[in-house]
Amino acid sequence: MVGMSPLGSRTTSAALVAALVGLLAGCGVTDGASSRDLLMIIPNSPGGGYDQTGRAAVKVMEEADITGGSFTVDNVVGAGGAGAMTDLVGKAGDEHTMMTVGLGVVGSTYSFAAPYSLLDATPLAQLMSEPEGILVPGDSPFETVDDLVEAWTEDPGGLAVGGGSSPGGPDHLFPMQLADEIGIDPTEVNYITYDGGGPLTTALLGEKIDVGFSGLAEFTGQVESGELRVLAVSGEQRYPDGVFAEVPTLQESGIDLVFLNWRGVLAPPDISDARRDELIAYLQQMHDTEAWQKVLADNGWTDDFKTGDDFGDFIQEQDERVSGTLEELGLI
Repeated sequence: MVGMSPLGSRTTSAALVAALVGLLAGCGVTDGASSRDLLMIIPNSPGGGYDQTGRAAVKVMEEADITGGSFTVDNVVGAGGAGAMTDLVGKAGDEHTMMTVGLGVVGSTYSFAAPYSLLDATPLAQLMSEPEGILVPGDSPFETVDDLVEAWTEDPGGLAVGGGSSPGGPDHLFPMQLADEIGIDPTEVNYITYDGGGPLTTALLGEKIDVGFSGLAEFTGQVESGELRVLAVSGEQRYPDGVFAEVPTLQESGIDLVFLNWRGVLAPPDISDARRDELIAYLQQMHDTEAWQKVLADNGWTDDFKTGDDFGDFIQEQDERVSGTLEELGLI
């Protein structure tokens, strides 16, 4: 794929993940089995979508005293979340750890040839889903999505496209599907990976890329200030209110594509059924609070809550879809 660094051999990538996990050894909660304290692993940098979701969930649970203890939040940066995933599986039997995950981590486990996938952990709950947005710098010549499509189809490889997830993640899958829909060969897309929304914001503001694809909640401030603009959103409907309410959907622009990202929470493998059910109950209580419903509304997230085996079945479907797409693109 033009503009994308080679994924490298599976052996080399696996070694990278292993090295990252080694650097993280010793992180986390060290209290005994009777402790009510918990660790929440966030699989990318501060300011990204995983960070927003995980920290919002932690805040609601702490303020409502749902778990009876406190949380440590640990941002594990690198390998698009694959290192964090391997770290989580390495904590097998640890009943005091959770991790925020999503579509991006599904893809990163393939892109970086991680030894484990989401299927190796314990599914707790899906928390939300959200559309993606198409972002450009405030002074971009692209005023509408039609302007972008015209320039992109004329020179597919000449347009620098950025996303805050590794190949197989939402910020990668969305532009690939959009390219295919408008008649561009996805293998010609000049896609540049950034590790989360923070680095993607820097790239957009520094005009290192022409266009960015991401969930929009973390870009509210820059859009309000005029530093960034949103050309379109990928949901079936517009945002109901707020700074993104006037942004059209792709379908309104004549592009027949709907794309949704999602995020949820896992626990390590090999925890007891009783503890799994207790952790799920914590998340259910959190979901039912007015505070969490406000978080959903404030961020424009869809309340797409599912737990336990239902969430596990959903992860299985997502894993198969992502791996199939990456195979079609020749990336695995």
